[in-house]
Amino acid sequence: MTRALIVIDVQESFRARPLWETISDPKIAHQVDRLVRLARRAGDLVVWVLHSEPGSGDVFDPALGHVRLMEELRRLDAEPLLHKTSHNAFTTTNLQQLLTERGIRDLTVCGIRTEQCVETTTRVASDLGYSVTFVVDATATNPIAHRDAPADRSVAELLADPRTLSAEEIIRRTEYALAGRFATIATVGQLESSAEPGA
Repeated sequence: MTRALIVIDVQESFRARPLWETISDPKIAHQVDRLVRLARRAGDLVVWVLHSEPGSGDVFDPALGHVRLMEELRRLDAEPLLHKTSHNAFTTTNLQQLLTERGIRDLTVCGIRTEQCVETTTRVASDLGYSVTFVVDATATNPIAHRDAPADRSVAELLADPRTLSAEEIIRRTEYALAGRFATIATVGQLESSAEPGA
């Protein structure tokens, strides 16, 4: 076992937010499950990471019950489950120790949100010396409001604002920022094809 799949924040918290209706891929759990099955077949470690904000009173507060894997996903008992409170999966968890103990140097990352926790984890992993594959179509995100936009706007107002950055633009920019610097960009299909016998 020299590789690990890091599944980041594919949790019910996001579905509990009104913004979920704008998510770039409502079936993100399906894409992630394809990667999980691929990793298990290859004998790779699967690490599950959930974002938690205890005491916040919002959807990331464990007390509200949303900080759990999306219902389509199944974690095996032997697969680590980490809870983070920072944007990246390293700073507030023992992820690096866990990977070091197993001699893992190659990471595949996926999850929610593309440009936030998944990208940040990718950048930190790269700086720590890991070889990272960023599976872009197994990530998802939402449109982002302009920095000067009011924080309490409705989803409709967010989408109507011409300054709003679309999810598609965010994903494209993330690919450009990571490729050749912090990670190799891949799709689920490409990884499945490369894992086929004789590939």
